[in-house]
Amino acid sequence: MLIYKILRADEWAALQSEGETQGAPIDVTDGYIHFSTDKQARETAAKYFAGVEGLMLLTYDSEKLGDLIKWEPSRGGDLFPHLYGPLRLADMIEAAPLPVSDAGHAFPAHFA
Repeated sequence: MLIYKILRADEWAALQSEGETQGAPIDVTDGYIHFSTDKQARETAAKYFAGVEGLMLLTYDSEKLGDLIKWEPSRGGDLFPHLYGPLRLADMIEAAPLPVSDAGHAFPAHFA
């Protein structure tokens, strides 16, 4: 299953230069990297990144991440994918800009 991580511009730059990261400050604090499914990503963007410019939407395959992914309850009891390990550039399938529009963030055309 494809899962998604939203990164701010500085977090994206760090991932590109270092090849891996422990994630955003909230990820470091929580001890795992927060991901969203396609159905959760828009709400995640609206709740945690409202009005933030320069975001990137990264795509990963949960099956390829294997046992490092744990599905755990969060908002409203939904199961969210959490990565217990570093976020690696080499594991990424795709990165796409997530610009801000009048209606919130403009997800790529192919996004569900």
